[in-house]
Amino acid sequence: MSTDAYFAETVSALEPVAPHGELPFTSERCLELFDAQLGSRHLDLAARWLQSQGRGYYTIGSAGHEGNVAVAAATRPGDPALLHYRSGAFFLERARQVPGHRALRDVLLGVVAAAEEPIAGGRHKVFGSHSLSVIPQTSTIASHLPRAVGVAFGIERAKRVGVESPWAEDAIAVCSFGDASANHSTATGAINAAVHCGYQGLPMPLLFVCEDNGIGISVRTPEGWIQSAYGSREGLEYFAPDGCDLAEAYVVAQNAVKFVRDRRRPAFLHLKTVRLMGHAGSDVESAYRTPAEIAAAQAGDPLLGTAKLLVDHGVATPDEINALYEAKRDEVMAIAAEVAGAPRLSSAHEVMAPLASSPASLAAASAAAAAASAAAASAAAAASAAAAASAASSLASSRPAATPLAETSQPLTLAQVINRSLDDLLGSVPELLLFGEDVARKGGVYGVTRGLHKRHGAARVFDTLLDEQAILGLALGTGVSGFVPMPEIQYLAYLHNAADQLRGEAATLSFFSNGQYRNPMVVRIAGYAYQKGFGGHFHNDNAIAALRDIPGLIIASPSRPEDAAGMLRTCVAEAMTNGRVCVFLEPIALYHARDLYEEGDEEWLASPGEPVELGRARTHGSGTDLTIVTFANGLPMSLRAARSLAESGINARVLDLRWLSPLPTEDLLREARATGHVLVADETRRSGGVSEGVLAALSDGGFEGRAARVTSEDSIIPLGDAAYHVLLSETDIEQAARKLLQATG
Repeated sequence: MSTDAYFAETVSALEPVAPHGELPFTSERCLELFDAQLGSRHLDLAARWLQSQGRGYYTIGSAGHEGNVAVAAATRPGDPALLHYRSGAFFLERARQVPGHRALRDVLLGVVAAAEEPIAGGRHKVFGSHSLSVIPQTSTIASHLPRAVGVAFGIERAKRVGVESPWAEDAIAVCSFGDASANHSTATGAINAAVHCGYQGLPMPLLFVCEDNGIGISVRTPEGWIQSAYGSREGLEYFAPDGCDLAEAYVVAQNAVKFVRDRRRPAFLHLKTVRLMGHAGSDVESAYRTPAEIAAAQAGDPLLGTAKLLVDHGVATPDEINALYEAKRDEVMAIAAEVAGAPRLSSAHEVMAPLASSPASLAAASAAAAAASAAAASAAAAASAAAAASAASSLASSRPAATPLAETSQPLTLAQVINRSLDDLLGSVPELLLFGEDVARKGGVYGVTRGLHKRHGAARVFDTLLDEQAILGLALGTGVSGFVPMPEIQYLAYLHNAADQLRGEAATLSFFSNGQYRNPMVVRIAGYAYQKGFGGHFHNDNAIAALRDIPGLIIASPSRPEDAAGMLRTCVAEAMTNGRVCVFLEPIALYHARDLYEEGDEEWLASPGEPVELGRARTHGSGTDLTIVTFANGLPMSLRAARSLAESGINARVLDLRWLSPLPTEDLLREARATGHVLVADETRRSGGVSEGVLAALSDGGFEGRAARVTSEDSIIPLGDAAYHVLLSETDIEQAARKLLQATG
């Protein structure tokens, strides 16, 4: 028997039983919560009907999880929520608390991928709303939990440093996820980070809500596992209501929320649920669940639990409950029929609009949403962008009020220039936070952040635990909480175990919110190879392919000290004005370099330069025979190779790309055509390296000359001098240049 039919039949047979106690809410409030539960259930049924008609595209439902309505009832509309994809009842109840929302219609617009859907604009079906403080998440593997930690941290840190926050001072963050996702390293790391903060006495107003239905698609969660893993962890208050008993869930959720709000400490709400109607519409659960197991889940239906509550307390009769159920079906199905033919996104331009850097582009994308809530959110986002733009316009000329660190007119190394620039930015941008492993008291492994902790204080420059997922999650959460975070990843190789926080979370937020939520951040990463006397793969990684294909991500890769200063300011301005996610790749081997051609020439020193326009390269020299295209460590090698070539009559110019995404295509094509011969000197690997994109850009741009590339090998970088057998060298560049020119006569 279907869950739908089972409900009606079971309700019809209900007989009132003397209740054990009074309801924790009024009869009217109970009916309100039941209405949200009914709405969530019929949204699931309508989604499957829409799919059967070829009009719906998302059928993962909330059936069996409707007890999460109690969590919404316990929280406030201003409490930021990052929701599990089975949070239909929570979303409907949150929307009920703020007049003017048409939540049933909004959810169904998402199911049919309608362009007018007010949060994602037809790009995905998510639970989200700017005016409801629901930050959209896909939350398939609990990847949103690190961000939730960052949001909770940001609520408190904003008060401490005096930064304006979108959240109330006594707000809490609420984050829901499933029992299967609770096993993922992202979840365990985030929960550990929250407890780690609490252990140190740092406020962490975060409620974790684990909706435990006992199964992840077809894989069972061992009975009692979630309680065993989280029920007695010191520093994490544990609450465990039955989500199929609305009265119990309501009381316990109220207690859990009060604990977090009053104590400003994390708590774990273990909400027992069931899963009904399979994982999604395409799931045939009879293939892995016995009839008895399916029947037991139906018997535990939270809607039946609430129906029994209503009958036992004399709030409604079985016939009245069935009438409410059918009335909600009619309401939802009428909306489903209405939105089934709603226009979808009709061009690549429309799909990609939220990825554009211009605030005007974001406003245009948001205008596609018809709901009043989306219009209000768009206006708020535009106002925020305008304010940030005003602040950023003075960024280039701003200076701290106090005397800068190590004030000097002498030329500086790359590390010194970055240090000076960070000092200036911290002094002129009060929203800026600088954090990571060893960045505070030690001043960074290479001294790049030395002195900043003492000068700007522990509230804005601080060390984190050694967990890259947590570091990036902290940036994700503070970024939506009024800050411009600048996390440091200590080495490029350390990024890869946390890259999904950039790929799946940071880069998607604007896309899945139609520009209404922004994720400003500048991620500083020490990377590339060529360190002398200190090496091996984990400290000399040259793999950046995982970054270059992330839509909308800005990748800056300075080489010269004067460029680094300007590029860092540009990244911060892009984060502030356009909410962009930027990665700032710093070549370790050049941090303390002083010389270029001969020892003691000090030609690699420079003073901080002007802001560098996004996507613009820099040309060194004016040779007419060859254009060497390079970046980072490749620049000094290419300049030395060019001088050697000049001694034999070959005049080369060197183009420093500076930006690896977006590539400076206009400058690249201009400099390529100036000589007709292009050699790409790429220190990354031959497969998946930067040179592939450069050659493709030349081809796409119609370059008709000759082009070649010389790269590092497709190898892990070994320890010691063996590394130089697989890394790009000056000799390689010079030999490749001669070969290219000889081949063309």
